Amino acid sequence: MSQVTSLYIVPTPIGNLEDMTFRAVEILKSVDCILAEDTRTSGKLLKHFGISNKLVSHHKFNEFKTTDQLIEKMKEGQTFALISDAGTPGISDPGFILNKAVLASNLKLEVLPGATAFVPALLKSGFLNDQFLFEGFLPHKKGRQTKFKKIADYDFTSIHYESPHRIVKALEQIIEFISPDRKVSVSRELSKLFEETITGPAIEVCENLKSRDKVKGEIVLVIAGKNEK
Repeated sequence: MSQVTSLYIVPTPIGNLEDMTFRAVEILKSVDCILAEDTRTSGKLLKHFGISNKLVSHHKFNEFKTTDQLIEKMKEGQTFALISDAGTPGISDPGFILNKAVLASNLKLEVLPGATAFVPALLKSGFLNDQFLFEGFLPHKKGRQTKFKKIADYDFTSIHYESPHRIVKALEQIIEFISPDRKVSVSRELSKLFEETITGPAIEVCENLKSRDKVKGEIVLVIAGKNEK
């Protein structure tokens, strides 16, 4: 007898709802409970696809407290699906702690392939992608300068998430601690109506964004390796 899946990791669209897979919809309709980073955001997605299953919060502020309870319910035979606000749970989003606990408890985990922002941003940059490093969100304050000095020596492409409020500052720090000529690519609003990717020397991309009243949308910053031509 095959083991029942206790937890499904279900990616959700990073913007365009048409990127939701048929399998993802069917699984969300079939589980006993859906764990969501923000029930308000996920509620809109579920309503769009006619999914009315039980929805509860599972985010970085409560995941340490609720994981043990969820594991016990899974051992009793209940099935869960974990979703984030956008993209794949556990990739710079809540999910890792529960994921690890499920595996440690010898419960069955299934991970659906699906949307994540850094892959299209990498391909849209045109930078070398046979070897790259995804580092999630850049440090907000502590260690930020050290991080850029370390990136300066990378001979491979690196990929980072950044707030639209800090992207200009990040580019200024690349200019200061790496080089004004280091190639970068900034993608925002991926898969959405106003999707945009700006690629070029850091100083040019920085000036482009500084000339705007406001930078909006989720940001992926791709930094070329030091030997990128």
